[in-house]
Amino acid sequence: MTRTILRRTLLACAAALVAAPALAADAAYPTKPVTIVVGYPAGGSTDLVGRLVANEIEKHLGQTVVVENLGGAGGAIGAQKVANAKPDGYTLLVGANNELAIAGLVNKAVKYKPTDFTAIGMVASQPMVLVASQKAHVKNTREFIDLVKSKPGAASYGSSGVGTALHLAGEMMKDQGKIDMQHVPYRGVPALTNDILGNNIEFGVFVLSSGLPLIKSGKVVALGTTEAKRYAQTPDIPALAEQPEFKNVNINSWFSLMGPANLPAPIVAKIKAALDKTMAAPEFRKKMEDAGAQVMDPKINPTQYINTEIGKYKKIVDVAKIEL
Repeated sequence: MTRTILRRTLLACAAALVAAPALAADAAYPTKPVTIVVGYPAGGSTDLVGRLVANEIEKHLGQTVVVENLGGAGGAIGAQKVANAKPDGYTLLVGANNELAIAGLVNKAVKYKPTDFTAIGMVASQPMVLVASQKAHVKNTREFIDLVKSKPGAASYGSSGVGTALHLAGEMMKDQGKIDMQHVPYRGVPALTNDILGNNIEFGVFVLSSGLPLIKSGKVVALGTTEAKRYAQTPDIPALAEQPEFKNVNINSWFSLMGPANLPAPIVAKIKAALDKTMAAPEFRKKMEDAGAQVMDPKINPTQYINTEIGKYKKIVDVAKIEL
């Protein structure tokens, strides 16, 4: 009995000695620069959010935070890098719904899963907006619905690509409104913009921040935003859900801060505290609003939120049979 107790005591001491350096490292974090990966080239909405977060969060972490743009596969290459990273808090991801919640539903080549990440916090969101080109000759959502229903399958809407949040928003409209439109996928927003302005396509779905300059210039007509209610920053643009046919349309674009799976709790707590301070800063909130987005409630459980979004997207993907 005495030998057994002694053996257990020695094992416990050994385990404590092994764990001590890791605990010390967690407590000291961060001791070197932190990298935030953005899975898109510089200049896009996710890159903008990533840089705003990096610039502010480093003040609260006490270390330099750099942004690494790793574009490709609709954000999936950058997300995969973070999923494979060492869970020490030095490689993080500012990701969007495309790569974190949609990619795995539509692309069998995507190998990572939601459980391969530690969700630290939601950052910001913005609605998408359905717009009409001058070619469409419609001025509001009612006219849009009547036109499309009068000629089933004749009208087309464009998005930034198959399996993107913009594509899913369009398919949600089609399903909820029982309307028949052709989807035209483009290789990014610039190509879609060119065709909308060139009157080569009738309708397009944009992230609000990308669509606003076109709307304000009068070159396209804003038909409606995609959240359940009018967006506070654009009260003059109706929500699609105001029309009975679209009453259940509710989809947006969001951004979150993620780390690799198994990120130690003390490190998660430090990063989350720094993120909360960042999101509370008036300057940060103003910059997000200027970019067309709004800061999300820091009390939101990011894991639950993302899982709920995945469930929503799966229904759309299954109905529309979207697959890359």
